[in-house]
Amino acid sequence: MTKTVFVTGGNRGIGLEVVRGLAKEGHKVLLGCRDEDSGKEVVQDIVGGDVHVVEIALNNEQAIIDPFVRAEAVYGPVDILINNAGVMEDSDLNDLSLDAFDAAFQVNVKAPLILIKQVLPGMRKRGFGRIVNVSSGWGSFYEGMEGPLAYAVSKAALNALTLNVARTLDEEEDVAVNSVCPGWVHTRMGGKDAPRSPEKGAESIVWAATQDKGGPNGKFIRDKEVINW
Repeated sequence: MTKTVFVTGGNRGIGLEVVRGLAKEGHKVLLGCRDEDSGKEVVQDIVGGDVHVVEIALNNEQAIIDPFVRAEAVYGPVDILINNAGVMEDSDLNDLSLDAFDAAFQVNVKAPLILIKQVLPGMRKRGFGRIVNVSSGWGSFYEGMEGPLAYAVSKAALNALTLNVARTLDEEEDVAVNSVCPGWVHTRMGGKDAPRSPEKGAESIVWAATQDKGGPNGKFIRDKEVINW
């Protein structure tokens, strides 16, 4: 059955491949991005897909809520939310400013929380929903929290958000909230030395977004398998 999907940061990299993958499966995809023109440019290459561009900034609550509410009014309620957009501040402890730290948390944690609050009540009422938070192994305690400070801590917080929200759901509900680590992907953020393609990075995200009832909930996933937090 066709679902309505919202993908943040959908105009390039992993996000764009997620948009392609979900559109290919026949879903209506709302491609969220900061600049509408850049979104429209990439949508031209998605032949046959039901994809619509939503210009949305993630820098404050109202900038998120207003365009999201307008999009749902036009395209219908969102069944699948992919919190893909992220920023990586790579300063070390000595050089990291509080403004940069706050900016990382705004995009990597607060924006996903705001969107989850927008979609989750409707998902539960309708009896279906999938939320995928795109995280990183650099935000994993098990893997040593090895990433740059603001990025690693914000991704760890995103994982904590995933787990906490998932625990509010009843087992019989067909609603799931998971974090996915796409691996080290060759994107503008990942860099040219990354071994994975954006297509490969998107695979587990699409998988988690389209899993059947009874699949993982409140889990950390990489390569379609549950991994340690």
